[in-house]
Amino acid sequence: MDYQIFKSDSRGGANHGWLNTRHSYSFANYYDPNRIHFGALRVVNDDIITGGMGFGKHPHDNMEIITIPMKGGISHQDSIGNGSIIESGDVQMMSAGTGVFHSEMNAYENQEGHFFQIWIIPNKQNVEPRYQQISVREVAKENELYQVLSPNPDDQGVWVYQDAWIFLGNYTEDKEETYKVQKEGNGVFFMVVEGEVEFEGNKLDRRDVIEITNTNEFSFKVSKNSRLMLIEVPMNF
Repeated sequence: MDYQIFKSDSRGGANHGWLNTRHSYSFANYYDPNRIHFGALRVVNDDIITGGMGFGKHPHDNMEIITIPMKGGISHQDSIGNGSIIESGDVQMMSAGTGVFHSEMNAYENQEGHFFQIWIIPNKQNVEPRYQQISVREVAKENELYQVLSPNPDDQGVWVYQDAWIFLGNYTEDKEETYKVQKEGNGVFFMVVEGEVEFEGNKLDRRDVIEITNTNEFSFKVSKNSRLMLIEVPMNF
């Protein structure tokens, strides 16, 4: 097994007043030639948006775009006819394919919205744009990982054009976990969203990340009151 640890303060980003954002990989005005992507994982942005503010209509193509709200709600509108509010407990996925315009605004005037936006490079180009939004409240489990994204339309969670998986975890007690890689050769982006994790003798705190490759499984110890996000992707990019 190979792994590399990135502390939360090593991320790029900026505070624009209405938007306080941190980037795990090069994005917008943040550029690090050593942090362009992790395999097919191109973007992991950690965004806090002031009430009523957000991103006006803008284009995307040939990218799988996933939004996972942590707090508040995001109002989504797009050029393929979708309009909705994505709340904490929901997961949204958009295959941009041949091209789509969309906007993302804080749905509430009087509270901050906090969400992760994740971009995954697809394994199919120029597909028809597609939108999917689900609630994961019914499948969310305490003290174990649960799947919210996969390559399979019939599987739990949303699906993408890529051999990729996302698992979340909410822990109210200390627990030792083992994650089994879903597809041989894939790597795993592992973020401590909240709380504390011990991995291979290393203490990891809020928003710290491990990039793990060349293994079929790995174990870690989760402290109570912790939240995790694991994104598994192919590495041949």
